[in-house]
Amino acid sequence: MSDLQKLKKELAKKNPEFWEGYEKRFETFKLGVLLKQARIDAGLTQEQIAKKLHTSKSVISRMENHAKDIRLSTLEKFAKAVGRDIQVALV
Repeated sequence: MSDLQKLKKELAKKNPEFWEGYEKRFETFKLGVLLKQARIDAGLTQEQIAKKLHTSKSVISRMENHAKDIRLSTLEKFAKAVGRDIQVALV
C-alpha cells in the first residue's frame, strides 16, 4: 500500500463524509487538468479554444476547473481544437 493510500485510509476514518464519492470527484478534477494541459501544450488560450468551439471563455474555464457533465461531442471538439484525440474506456 502506497503512502498516499495509507493517508487516504487514515483520513477516511477521521472524516468519512468527505471521502464518500472521492474517487468520482477526483476523476472529474483529473479530466479538467488534462483539458487544461492539452490546451497549454497546444499553445492556445482559453479565448482561442472558445472561438474554435463557438462558445465563451467562461465555458472553457468551467470545463477546465469543474469538468462535470461535459458532452462527449464537446470533448471531441476540444480534442480536435488542440490537435489531439480522445479515448473512452469502460472500467
